[in-house]
Amino acid sequence: MATAQLTTDRLAEKHRSTLDQALDTIRTRAYWSPYPEHPKAYGADGSLDAAAGLAAHQSLLNTRFDLDQPGTDGWTGAETSPYGPSLGIEYPHADLDVLLPAMRAGMGAWRDAGAETRALVCLEILARISARTHEFAHAVMHTSGQAFMMAFQAGGPHAQDRGLEAVAYAYAEQTRTPAGRAGWSKPQGKRDPLELSKEFTPVGRGIALVIGCNTFPTWNGYPGLFASLATGNPVLVKPHPRAVLPLALTVEVAREVLAESGFDPNLVALAVERPGEGIAKTLAVRPEIRIIDYTGSTAFGDWLEANARQALVYTEKAGVNTVVVDSTDDYKGMLANLAFSLSLYSGQMCTTPQNLLIPRDGITTDQGPKSYDEVVADLAAAVGGLLGDDARANGLLGALVNPDVKARLEAAAGLGEVALASREVVNPEYPDAVVRTPVIVKLDGTKPDAEAAYFSECFGPVSFAVSVDSTADALELLRRTVREKGAMTVGAYTTSADTERAVEEVCLEESAQLSLNLTGGMYVNQTAAFSDFHGSGGNPAANAALCDGAFVSNRFRVVEVRRQA
Repeated sequence: MATAQLTTDRLAEKHRSTLDQALDTIRTRAYWSPYPEHPKAYGADGSLDAAAGLAAHQSLLNTRFDLDQPGTDGWTGAETSPYGPSLGIEYPHADLDVLLPAMRAGMGAWRDAGAETRALVCLEILARISARTHEFAHAVMHTSGQAFMMAFQAGGPHAQDRGLEAVAYAYAEQTRTPAGRAGWSKPQGKRDPLELSKEFTPVGRGIALVIGCNTFPTWNGYPGLFASLATGNPVLVKPHPRAVLPLALTVEVAREVLAESGFDPNLVALAVERPGEGIAKTLAVRPEIRIIDYTGSTAFGDWLEANARQALVYTEKAGVNTVVVDSTDDYKGMLANLAFSLSLYSGQMCTTPQNLLIPRDGITTDQGPKSYDEVVADLAAAVGGLLGDDARANGLLGALVNPDVKARLEAAAGLGEVALASREVVNPEYPDAVVRTPVIVKLDGTKPDAEAAYFSECFGPVSFAVSVDSTADALELLRRTVREKGAMTVGAYTTSADTERAVEEVCLEESAQLSLNLTGGMYVNQTAAFSDFHGSGGNPAANAALCDGAFVSNRFRVVEVRRQA
């Protein structure tokens, strides 16, 4: 074990109050974050300001990213920014037969350190990541295609919040059982009592594998990474081949902090694949891998659940997110809220609404009755108005993350009547970026050929305005959609208490997270750490929720040693 430069006392002095606040907040579900959202908050206390963060990012381009990992047998990397430029960064390629045993070597000391020390080390990792948020923002932007402010917030403080949330849940679950030795005495009447000394130790399961995604590498990667590390498991990070840099930076920071805290840095390592190598499947079934966290396509998520039988598999896959539009007392606010939700990051979020279920006879509003056609036309106008200025459009839309999204967008226009056509937006700073506004397609919910379109996930800036015979029919379609296809989010607009209760009942029975009558600055596709559950784990879209006790509690087991007193 390395010589500790960061002692447990020093870590506790720096981070114990943050851990305590996180533990309190997951109980109260209140708003709180220790990580600043505003770019101007950085630059003091050793953190990187905007200029330093950009310079740090640029210094990595066209270089070799050396992590000093065991088993490096070559170099690989082929990331190209969705905004056009090639990153030109090479990463270590690992010989798994060397790297995996090296990762296990530090497990004993990490286990013996205890839940509190593990949590505090994790908080130091997050604090150092936070200090480099400007640098991470550029890494996320140029691998995911998010616009800078979204990359800064979602890839920075919001991702860090999710990591801290996982640490708090991990600590809470591990400390349900008393640490150290506990006395046990059973009376035996006239005889001497039976007395034992019992010691309980949380023990990690083994190496955890995080399979990263292209769209939100840190936001989706941090919950599993920190949940596993805080519960005593080494973590191998396998990034998406188009989004390596944000997670490589994360691994670099984690290894640095582990070493400075006196632990084996190989408790966290990076596995980058060569083009076409497909190492995720190879890794997923290796006996050393005992936990897997995955965000991505349903097909591969289903494969992991079926084939990685030696591991606990936590998946966030895909679903068909739905909004039921019944009535509203703030028509303008509803349209503005939906327009923003459909536009943010070009719909490339697992929480973005896809299907808008609208009664064909229309809805009641504070502006009088609105027909189905009027609702759809007004929503199209709201999206068009929101994105009418190209500078604002670029700031909201970002860039399409890959050619498949562009192909789906172009194909969607042929599925029905186009209520809002997608248009190309030029990004003057990055002329090679593929930027497109959303398309809205009108479909008749009673026609089988239309069902083939709206009943399948169409990831990207594509929404279907589906006409239904009634709100009751909309709720039945919602139920069937969530049950068969899954949903990360459900939204509804209604002024009827009976309808509101009916929507709630569907979501409670089918385990879908519901947002009602959002008309302000919160959107159905946004979730807040410490308060909102991302996914439920109860429908086909995901088998776990970010983040709850179930997400962390099975990553370790409590091993008991009994001694005669």
